[in-house]
Parts: sequence; structure tokens; C-alpha cells
Amino acid sequence: MKPWLKRSLVGLFGASVLLGGLSACGHRHYGGEGWQASAEDVAKWRERAIDRAGKELQLDELQKQRLAALFDKLREQRMALIGSTSNPRAEFGAMIKGDKFDAARAQALVEEKTGAIRSKSPEVIAALAGFYDTLKPEQQQKVRDYLDKRSGHGWWHS
Repeated sequence: MKPWLKRSLVGLFGASVLLGGLSACGHRHYGGEGWQASAEDVAKWRERAIDRAGKELQLDELQKQRLAALFDKLREQRMALIGSTSNPRAEFGAMIKGDKFDAARAQALVEEKTGAIRSKSPEVIAALAGFYDTLKPEQQQKVRDYLDKRSGHGWWHS
């Protein structure tokens, strides 16, 4: 496999891992009720994640700044994906309320979400590249080893 292709794939997978982590911390369900993390909760999680990654990878200040920028871009993309939807279950319920599935409404929702991905992804990819490309080879190897260790175990297993 060509090095640039491998780096791109590792980078995209890393972005999906980070996005999944932000999504998990940003929106939790308790007893069926939705709970949206406050800006303060998100900021605390972000700082803890940067500190932990900083210690684990021995990041310098520039690398920490790039990681913070990546987290910010991922959060922006997540917020764009959420859009104005405050209750996705109710929105889906409205599509199946009648005797026929509201395909037009579903298609509009898909267009909205894919548009958010399409518009924000270049920024996320650039932020990921900006962070990953500042890592030293041994730091990059630690990231690859971590991802290899995590593959096949799902999101919640180590």
C-alpha cells in the first residue's frame, strides 16, 4: 500500500475515532431522556483529552494546539450534523405517523446531513492532517499502535 494512502486511511479512521468519542461524550441518554452536554462539560472533556494525549504521546505545545484545533473542528462538524434537530426520535416518528412513510421528509433530512458532512469535512481533514503531520515518527507509531489495538474491539472495549 502506498504510504500516502495508508496515512490517509489512518487519518480518516483516527478522525472517526475522535468524532465517535466526542459524540459519546457530547450526547448521553439517561432513562430514555436525551441530555445534551453543556459547553462547560465539553470544555472539561476536551482539556482532559488533550492532557491525556499530551502525556501519552509526549506532545509539545504546537502539537497540543493542533490537537485542540482538531477537536474544535470535530465539534463544529458534530453540531452541523445535529443541526436544528432537538429530538431525532420525534423527527423520525413524524415520518412514520401517517399511513405512508414520508419519503420526501426523509430525503430532505438525508440531504441536510450529507450537506453538513460535505461542507465541514475538508476542515476536519485539514485539522487532522495539521495535527498528525506535526507528530514525530515515534508519536505517529504510537497512534497507529493504539488504533491497531482498538480495531476489532468496538468503541467501548479495550
